[in-house]
Amino acid sequence: MGVVPAKITPQERLLSLIVALMASGRGLTKEQVLSSVSGYREAREEGRSQEALERMFERDKEDLRTLGVPIHTVGDAADPDDLREARYRIPKTEYVLPEDLTFTPAEIAVLNLAGAVWSEESLSADAQSALRKIRALGLDVDEPIIGFAPRISLRDPAFPALRRANEEGRVVRFTYVKPGDEKARLRRVSPLALFEYEGRWHVYGIDLDLGEERTFLLSRIAGKVDVTRETFDPALREGAGARALAQLAEVARRFEAVIEVQPDTEASLRLRRRGTVEGDVVRLHYVDGHILADELASYGPEVRVLSPDELRDEVIARLERVLALHCPDGTPQGTPMVRGGDAS
Repeated sequence: MGVVPAKITPQERLLSLIVALMASGRGLTKEQVLSSVSGYREAREEGRSQEALERMFERDKEDLRTLGVPIHTVGDAADPDDLREARYRIPKTEYVLPEDLTFTPAEIAVLNLAGAVWSEESLSADAQSALRKIRALGLDVDEPIIGFAPRISLRDPAFPALRRANEEGRVVRFTYVKPGDEKARLRRVSPLALFEYEGRWHVYGIDLDLGEERTFLLSRIAGKVDVTRETFDPALREGAGARALAQLAEVARRFEAVIEVQPDTEASLRLRRRGTVEGDVVRLHYVDGHILADELASYGPEVRVLSPDELRDEVIARLERVLALHCPDGTPQGTPMVRGGDAS
């Protein structure tokens, strides 16, 4: 009796797909994947239909993208919706760990422990991606599962469409609410990079109506993101994320808030980690005064803005709106209105 070949598990097939798409500089067509990549090749040899194989490939692509693997689709520039001869690739610069990154045995132990407390059902996409990258280094990551895992953060609703447009090199349209504007404005953007900065997701790209590169906060996108048939040169994505981060860092250097914080409070715990501490005063650099004002107002009496005046005014305005909402007939007895330098 002949030896029955071992069955290729879905996890092994996904790993083989990652390796294949990273190894090919030009990318692979769907047919090349189905005929040569381990898992698909065996399924074809077993008699699986072409339609079933293609559905398997589409599911695998979506699973990998959900887990944070950047699969780029290079289609026909003349007809981007025609994906019959499209090529798929994973840029090494966007997936692999930096070459100069190493781990000590103690650090590996901590990473193994971190992986051990997540279940397959509740493991976050970022954590799964990190574990896969560690495996790519040839390091053993033990995954006995305990099954308790809180989600640390959620992506904005605009994220999936922007990620797809970035990977496929498509122009997007969306309405954007900029602070101070009375209504949202329609933007047409080539999304060059998606990145997280100070806990918030941003998209960096070319505003085609202005002809300039701009950074947009995803939480200010109103409504649905429309992924158009119009394409942009994928080469423009190279280095875009680094440029965006450098620009935001430069903006942050120009703005500094001076904030007095009450000791042993949540505000003290959070703000002291991000700024320079001088007694009960924290000096904090920031990019967006409106976002910082939202945060500071949420701390209530735990903080007092010393400068700049514009930031203090924004915090006061938010506190007064809350007061008006809850006490429309006037200030309740014993609750003074915040004014001027007395603002939280």
